[in-house]
Amino acid sequence: MKYKLSQDARPQAMTLLLAAAVSIILWFVPFAEILSYPFRIFVTFIHEGGHAVAALLTGNSVQSLSVAMNGSGETYTTQGGMFSQMLVSSAGYLGAMSFGALLLILIRRAIAARFVLFGSAALILLLTTVFGLFKPIVAASWGSLTGIPFTLFAGIVLAGALFLVARFGSPRIATFIVSFLAVQCILNALLDLKNVFFLSSPFAPTVPTDAVNMANATGIPAIIWTIVWIVIAFGILFLALRVYVAARDRAFDAQPDLPFETKAEA
Repeated sequence: MKYKLSQDARPQAMTLLLAAAVSIILWFVPFAEILSYPFRIFVTFIHEGGHAVAALLTGNSVQSLSVAMNGSGETYTTQGGMFSQMLVSSAGYLGAMSFGALLLILIRRAIAARFVLFGSAALILLLTTVFGLFKPIVAASWGSLTGIPFTLFAGIVLAGALFLVARFGSPRIATFIVSFLAVQCILNALLDLKNVFFLSSPFAPTVPTDAVNMANATGIPAIIWTIVWIVIAFGILFLALRVYVAARDRAFDAQPDLPFETKAEA
């Protein structure tokens, strides 16, 4: 079955392609990681937030969430049964992919980009204050307390930056930032899954990963779980892009906050 890009999706698709092109170009520009670094930290917050949300949904508690300067992160939760451990371990990479897909769908379905940015800022601030600050203090373990300074700093700066763009940025800039965040979440989730795939090889040194946690919980090799996650991740991406290119309902056509809208000819 062939899919055709809807006419009303083309302006937004150009913004998305521009965000994707900038993301890819930054890979090949020396020292460009400095520019993409804040977005990498954002994706790490989303990844770790996925673990935290999955733990809460399965009746467990979150003891701490931390983000490190190198872009890695850790989330400590209480352990439930096998199903709970499986869901929590899977929610990092798939959570980042799902969040990126959600951003695509929201801006495609005419949700004002500034509202998406406000929501993203609130989410980062919530993860930072509740799971990055208060929970570690309550847990009072040295391992969880050491991650507080950078997590708190990064979370406040990210939330503040998103709020400022949402409040003072033009609709075009806000839409580009949302598209860029979506691309970063998707690309980083895929790149991380690629790295986990190689780390899960029987010939690779043993490194603690979410896939290893899945293997410990189920007895199924980590590389199998990595393959399953990759398939699901591409499935999520396919569905998001399918929604993105589809024609939008007329009820959304009057959305005033999208700068690339075109008026229909009589």
